[in-house]
Amino acid sequence: MKLFDASPTFFAFLLGHILAMEVLAWLLIYLLGPGWVPSALAAFILAISQAQSWCLQHDLGHASIFKKSWWNHVAQKFVMGQLKGFSAHWWNFRHFQHHAKPNIFHKDPDVTVAPVFLLGESSVEYGKKKRRYLPYNQQHLYFFLIGPPLLTLVNFEVENLAYMLVCMQWADLLWAASFYARFFLSYLPFYGVPGVLLFFVAVRVLESHWFVWITQMNHIPKEIGHEKHRDWVSSQLAATCNVEPSLFTNWFSGHLNFQIEHQCQHTLPTPSLFPRMPRHNYSRVAPLVKSLCAKHGLSYEVKPFLTALVDIVRSLKKSGDIWLDAYLHQ
Repeated sequence: MKLFDASPTFFAFLLGHILAMEVLAWLLIYLLGPGWVPSALAAFILAISQAQSWCLQHDLGHASIFKKSWWNHVAQKFVMGQLKGFSAHWWNFRHFQHHAKPNIFHKDPDVTVAPVFLLGESSVEYGKKKRRYLPYNQQHLYFFLIGPPLLTLVNFEVENLAYMLVCMQWADLLWAASFYARFFLSYLPFYGVPGVLLFFVAVRVLESHWFVWITQMNHIPKEIGHEKHRDWVSSQLAATCNVEPSLFTNWFSGHLNFQIEHQCQHTLPTPSLFPRMPRHNYSRVAPLVKSLCAKHGLSYEVKPFLTALVDIVRSLKKSGDIWLDAYLHQ
Protein backbone atom coordinates (compact mmCIF):
# COMPACT_ATOMS: atom_id res chain seq x y z
CA MET A 1 0.00 0.00 0.00
CA LYS A 2 3.11 2.24 0.09
CA LEU A 3 2.12 3.56 3.50
CA PHE A 4 5.76 3.94 4.51
CA ASP A 5 6.50 6.30 1.61
CA ALA A 6 6.77 9.91 2.74
CA SER A 7 5.38 12.69 0.55
CA PRO A 8 8.11 15.28 -0.19
CA THR A 9 5.41 17.81 -1.09
CA PHE A 10 3.63 17.36 2.25
CA PHE A 11 6.74 17.88 4.36
CA ALA A 12 8.09 20.66 2.13
CA PHE A 13 4.81 22.51 2.71
CA LEU A 14 5.15 22.03 6.46
CA LEU A 15 8.65 23.49 6.53
CA GLY A 16 7.66 26.23 4.09
CA HIS A 17 4.69 27.45 6.10
CA ILE A 18 6.80 27.45 9.29
CA LEU A 19 9.43 29.66 7.65
CA ALA A 20 6.72 31.85 6.12
CA MET A 21 5.19 32.49 9.55
CA GLU A 22 8.61 33.40 10.96
CA VAL A 23 9.09 35.98 8.18
CA LEU A 24 5.51 37.27 8.46
CA ALA A 25 5.86 37.89 12.20
CA TRP A 26 9.04 39.92 11.67
CA LEU A 27 7.48 41.90 8.81
CA LEU A 28 4.52 42.85 11.00
CA ILE A 29 6.83 44.47 13.53
CA TYR A 30 9.06 45.97 10.83
CA LEU A 31 6.16 47.55 8.92
CA LEU A 32 3.71 48.37 11.71
CA GLY A 33 6.07 49.00 14.61
CA PRO A 34 6.29 47.39 18.08
CA GLY A 35 2.85 48.46 19.27
CA TRP A 36 0.60 46.22 21.34
CA VAL A 37 -1.59 45.04 18.47
CA PRO A 38 1.22 44.16 16.01
CA SER A 39 3.22 42.59 18.85
CA ALA A 40 0.32 40.46 20.02
CA LEU A 41 -0.40 39.32 16.47
CA ALA A 42 3.28 38.58 15.80
CA ALA A 43 3.57 36.61 19.05
CA PHE A 44 0.50 34.58 18.09
CA ILE A 45 1.93 33.81 14.64
CA LEU A 46 5.31 32.84 16.12
CA ALA A 47 3.58 30.58 18.65
CA ILE A 48 1.85 28.74 15.80
CA SER A 49 5.18 28.49 13.99
CA GLN A 50 6.81 27.09 17.12
CA ALA A 51 3.98 24.59 17.58
CA GLN A 52 4.29 23.39 13.99
CA SER A 53 8.06 23.12 14.46
CA TRP A 54 7.41 20.78 17.39
CA CYS A 55 5.38 18.61 15.01
CA LEU A 56 7.99 18.64 12.24
CA GLN A 57 10.92 17.81 14.53
CA HIS A 58 8.77 15.05 16.02
CA ASP A 59 8.38 13.52 12.54
CA LEU A 60 12.12 13.73 12.02
CA GLY A 61 12.82 12.20 15.44
CA HIS A 62 10.75 9.21 14.38
CA ALA A 63 12.78 9.02 11.15
CA SER A 64 9.59 9.14 9.10
CA ILE A 65 10.55 11.68 6.40
CA PHE A 66 13.84 10.64 4.81
CA LYS A 67 14.71 7.07 3.88
CA LYS A 68 18.14 7.39 5.49
CA SER A 69 18.14 7.89 9.25
CA TRP A 70 21.15 10.20 9.06
CA TRP A 71 19.23 12.80 7.07
CA ASN A 72 16.35 12.66 9.56
CA HIS A 73 18.77 13.25 12.44
CA VAL A 74 20.51 16.17 10.74
CA ALA A 75 17.21 17.80 9.78
CA GLN A 76 15.88 17.32 13.30
CA LYS A 77 18.90 19.16 14.71
CA PHE A 78 18.14 22.09 12.40
CA VAL A 79 14.43 22.25 13.21
CA MET A 80 14.83 21.60 16.93
CA GLY A 81 17.94 23.74 17.31
CA GLN A 82 17.76 26.63 14.85
CA LEU A 83 13.97 26.96 14.66
CA LYS A 84 13.16 26.20 18.31
CA GLY A 85 16.23 26.57 20.52
CA PHE A 86 16.13 23.07 21.99
CA SER A 87 18.28 19.94 21.85
CA ALA A 88 17.27 17.09 19.53
CA HIS A 89 19.13 14.61 21.75
CA TRP A 90 17.23 15.84 24.82
CA TRP A 91 13.89 15.45 23.06
CA ASN A 92 14.66 11.96 21.78
CA PHE A 93 15.96 10.88 25.18
CA ARG A 94 12.67 11.66 26.92
CA HIS A 95 10.35 10.93 23.99
CA PHE A 96 11.64 7.40 23.35
CA GLN A 97 11.01 6.59 27.02
CA HIS A 98 7.45 7.80 26.57
CA HIS A 99 6.92 5.53 23.58
CA ALA A 100 8.49 2.52 25.23
CA LYS A 101 6.35 2.75 28.39
CA PRO A 102 3.48 5.25 27.90
CA ASN A 103 1.68 6.33 31.08
CA ILE A 104 3.93 4.18 33.29
CA PHE A 105 5.26 5.96 36.38
CA HIS A 106 9.04 6.52 36.51
CA LYS A 107 9.40 5.17 32.97
CA ASP A 108 7.35 7.75 31.03
CA PRO A 109 8.59 11.25 31.93
CA ASP A 110 5.36 12.79 30.59
CA VAL A 111 3.30 11.39 33.48
CA THR A 112 5.94 11.40 36.23
CA VAL A 113 4.74 14.79 37.46
CA ALA A 114 4.11 14.18 41.18
CA PRO A 115 4.19 15.92 43.61
CA VAL A 116 2.92 18.85 41.50
CA PHE A 117 0.04 16.92 39.92
CA LEU A 118 -1.38 13.54 40.86
CA LEU A 119 -2.38 11.27 37.99
CA GLY A 120 -3.94 7.82 38.02
CA GLU A 121 -2.70 5.48 40.74
CA SER A 122 -0.58 8.15 42.44
CA SER A 123 -3.80 9.74 43.76
CA VAL A 124 -4.58 6.76 45.98
CA GLU A 125 -0.94 6.31 47.01
CA TYR A 126 -0.54 9.92 48.12
CA GLY A 127 -3.90 9.84 49.89
CA LYS A 128 -3.16 6.67 51.86
CA LYS A 129 0.25 8.00 52.89
CA LYS A 130 -1.31 11.33 53.94
CA ARG A 131 0.88 13.33 51.59
CA ARG A 132 -0.37 16.85 51.00
CA TYR A 133 2.25 19.04 49.35
CA LEU A 134 -0.42 20.92 47.40
CA PRO A 135 -4.24 21.08 47.53
CA TYR A 136 -4.62 18.23 45.04
CA ASN A 137 -8.40 18.33 45.19
CA GLN A 138 -7.98 21.72 43.46
CA GLN A 139 -5.35 20.61 40.93
CA HIS A 140 -7.82 20.94 38.06
CA LEU A 141 -7.89 24.66 38.89
CA TYR A 142 -4.22 25.42 39.52
CA PHE A 143 -3.46 23.42 36.39
CA PHE A 144 -4.51 26.50 34.40
CA LEU A 145 -1.95 28.63 36.29
CA ILE A 146 1.15 26.44 36.18
CA GLY A 147 0.43 23.73 33.60
CA PRO A 148 -0.20 25.10 30.10
CA PRO A 149 1.46 28.50 30.68
CA LEU A 150 4.78 27.32 32.12
CA LEU A 151 5.71 23.87 30.79
CA THR A 152 7.74 25.06 27.80
CA LEU A 153 8.87 28.37 29.30
CA VAL A 154 10.16 26.98 32.61
CA ASN A 155 10.32 23.18 32.77
CA PHE A 156 11.50 22.48 29.23
CA GLU A 157 13.95 25.39 29.10
CA VAL A 158 15.65 24.37 32.35
CA GLU A 159 15.59 20.63 31.68
CA ASN A 160 16.85 21.11 28.12
CA LEU A 161 19.78 23.31 29.14
CA ALA A 162 20.73 20.99 32.00
CA TYR A 163 20.68 17.99 29.66
CA MET A 164 22.97 19.65 27.11
CA LEU A 165 25.46 20.68 29.78
CA VAL A 166 25.48 17.46 31.81
CA CYS A 167 25.55 15.20 28.73
CA MET A 168 28.01 17.52 26.96
CA GLN A 169 25.89 17.89 23.84
CA TRP A 170 27.94 20.81 22.55
CA ALA A 171 26.68 20.61 18.97
CA ASP A 172 23.08 20.84 20.20
CA LEU A 173 24.09 23.75 22.43
CA LEU A 174 25.43 25.61 19.40
CA TRP A 175 22.27 24.88 17.43
CA ALA A 176 20.15 26.22 20.31
CA ALA A 177 22.38 29.29 20.64
CA SER A 178 21.84 30.02 16.94
CA PHE A 179 18.08 30.23 17.59
CA TYR A 180 18.49 32.73 20.42
CA ALA A 181 20.98 34.77 18.44
CA ARG A 182 18.60 34.96 15.48
CA PHE A 183 15.56 35.75 17.62
CA PHE A 184 17.14 38.47 19.74
CA LEU A 185 19.05 40.08 16.86
CA SER A 186 15.84 40.17 14.81
CA TYR A 187 13.68 41.86 17.46
CA LEU A 188 16.17 43.71 19.68
CA PRO A 189 16.22 46.81 17.41
CA PHE A 190 12.44 47.19 17.82
CA TYR A 191 11.98 46.43 21.52
CA GLY A 192 15.25 46.87 23.37
CA VAL A 193 16.38 44.29 25.92
CA PRO A 194 13.38 44.33 28.33
CA GLY A 195 10.89 44.39 25.47
CA VAL A 196 12.44 41.54 23.50
CA LEU A 197 12.58 39.39 26.66
CA LEU A 198 8.88 40.05 27.27
CA PHE A 199 8.13 39.26 23.63
CA PHE A 200 10.04 35.98 23.90
CA VAL A 201 8.18 35.01 27.08
CA ALA A 202 4.84 35.75 25.37
CA VAL A 203 5.69 33.44 22.48
CA ARG A 204 6.83 30.64 24.78
CA VAL A 205 3.72 30.90 26.99
CA LEU A 206 1.38 30.75 23.98
CA GLU A 207 3.36 27.87 22.51
CA SER A 208 3.29 26.07 25.86
CA HIS A 209 -0.52 26.17 25.93
CA TRP A 210 -0.60 24.41 22.58
CA PHE A 211 1.93 21.80 23.69
CA VAL A 212 0.16 20.80 26.90
CA TRP A 213 -3.37 20.60 25.53
CA ILE A 214 -2.47 18.84 22.28
CA THR A 215 0.03 16.31 23.62
CA GLN A 216 -1.96 15.40 26.74
CA MET A 217 -5.50 15.15 25.36
CA ASN A 218 -4.74 11.57 24.29
CA HIS A 219 -2.96 10.41 27.46
CA ILE A 220 -3.93 12.06 30.77
CA PRO A 221 -7.57 10.85 30.66
CA LYS A 222 -6.39 7.27 30.09
CA GLU A 223 -4.97 4.65 32.45
CA ILE A 224 -1.89 5.88 34.33
CA GLY A 225 0.02 3.84 36.87
CA HIS A 226 2.76 1.32 37.52
CA GLU A 227 4.04 -1.34 35.16
CA LYS A 228 1.41 -3.96 34.26
CA HIS A 229 3.62 -6.06 31.94
CA ARG A 230 1.02 -6.27 29.20
CA ASP A 231 1.73 -7.21 25.61
CA TRP A 232 2.89 -4.36 23.40
CA VAL A 233 -0.32 -3.38 21.60
CA SER A 234 -2.53 -3.73 24.69
CA SER A 235 -0.21 -1.52 26.74
CA GLN A 236 -0.28 1.17 24.05
CA LEU A 237 -4.07 1.12 23.67
CA ALA A 238 -4.62 1.32 27.42
CA ALA A 239 -2.59 4.54 27.49
CA THR A 240 -4.02 6.46 24.55
CA CYS A 241 -7.02 7.34 22.42
CA ASN A 242 -7.74 9.10 19.13
CA VAL A 243 -9.45 12.41 18.42
CA GLU A 244 -11.88 12.79 15.55
CA PRO A 245 -10.03 13.92 12.41
CA SER A 246 -10.65 17.05 10.35
CA LEU A 247 -8.42 19.17 8.16
CA PHE A 248 -7.98 21.66 11.01
CA THR A 249 -7.44 19.06 13.77
CA ASN A 250 -4.97 17.09 11.65
CA TRP A 251 -2.92 20.23 10.96
CA PHE A 252 -3.25 21.82 14.40
CA SER A 253 -2.26 18.66 16.27
CA GLY A 254 0.40 17.51 13.83
CA HIS A 255 -1.74 14.40 13.25
CA LEU A 256 -1.37 13.46 16.93
CA ASN A 257 -5.14 13.05 16.89
CA PHE A 258 -4.26 9.67 15.33
CA GLN A 259 -2.47 8.85 18.55
CA ILE A 260 -3.30 5.13 18.51
CA GLU A 261 -1.69 4.67 15.10
CA HIS A 262 1.24 6.82 16.15
CA GLN A 263 1.68 5.32 19.59
CA CYS A 264 2.00 1.85 18.16
CA GLN A 265 5.02 2.94 16.13
CA HIS A 266 8.40 4.25 17.25
CA THR A 267 12.08 4.03 16.48
CA LEU A 268 13.22 1.77 19.30
CA PRO A 269 14.10 -1.88 18.58
CA THR A 270 10.99 -3.35 20.23
CA PRO A 271 7.82 -4.77 18.63
CA SER A 272 5.64 -2.18 16.94
CA LEU A 273 2.89 -1.93 14.36
CA PHE A 274 4.18 0.72 12.01
CA PRO A 275 7.71 2.00 12.70
CA ARG A 276 8.56 5.20 10.84
CA MET A 277 5.24 5.57 9.03
CA PRO A 278 4.81 9.22 7.89
CA ARG A 279 1.87 10.84 9.60
CA HIS A 280 -0.01 11.79 6.44
CA ASN A 281 -0.73 8.06 6.04
CA TYR A 282 -2.27 7.54 9.49
CA SER A 283 -5.78 8.10 8.18
CA ARG A 284 -5.26 5.35 5.61
CA VAL A 285 -3.94 2.81 8.09
CA ALA A 286 -6.47 3.68 10.84
CA PRO A 287 -9.22 1.32 9.53
CA LEU A 288 -6.71 -1.57 9.61
CA VAL A 289 -5.73 -0.79 13.20
CA LYS A 290 -9.38 -0.47 14.20
CA SER A 291 -10.21 -3.86 12.69
CA LEU A 292 -7.22 -5.40 14.48
CA CYS A 293 -8.51 -4.03 17.78
CA ALA A 294 -12.02 -5.37 17.09
CA LYS A 295 -10.60 -8.80 16.25
CA HIS A 296 -8.81 -9.04 19.61
CA GLY A 297 -11.40 -7.28 21.74
CA LEU A 298 -9.29 -4.19 22.40
CA SER A 299 -10.77 -0.74 22.93
CA TYR A 300 -10.26 1.71 20.05
CA GLU A 301 -11.49 5.00 21.51
CA VAL A 302 -12.16 8.10 19.39
CA LYS A 303 -13.34 11.39 20.90
CA PRO A 304 -14.48 14.78 19.57
CA PHE A 305 -11.72 17.39 19.77
CA LEU A 306 -13.33 19.60 22.43
CA THR A 307 -14.32 16.58 24.53
CA ALA A 308 -10.72 15.41 24.51
CA LEU A 309 -9.56 18.80 25.82
CA VAL A 310 -12.22 18.95 28.53
CA ASP A 311 -11.39 15.38 29.59
CA ILE A 312 -7.93 16.57 30.68
CA VAL A 313 -9.53 18.80 33.31
CA ARG A 314 -12.11 16.16 34.24
CA SER A 315 -9.34 13.63 34.74
CA LEU A 316 -7.37 15.99 36.99
CA LYS A 317 -10.48 16.69 39.05
CA LYS A 318 -11.26 12.97 39.35
CA SER A 319 -7.71 12.21 40.51
CA GLY A 320 -7.88 15.06 43.01
CA ASP A 321 -11.20 13.79 44.41
CA ILE A 322 -9.78 10.26 44.73
CA TRP A 323 -6.77 11.65 46.60
CA LEU A 324 -9.02 13.62 48.98
CA ASP A 325 -11.21 10.60 49.69
CA ALA A 326 -8.18 8.40 50.41
CA TYR A 327 -6.58 11.16 52.50
CA LEU A 328 -9.65 11.60 54.71
CA HIS A 329 -10.91 8.05 55.06
CA GLN A 330 -7.96 5.66 54.85
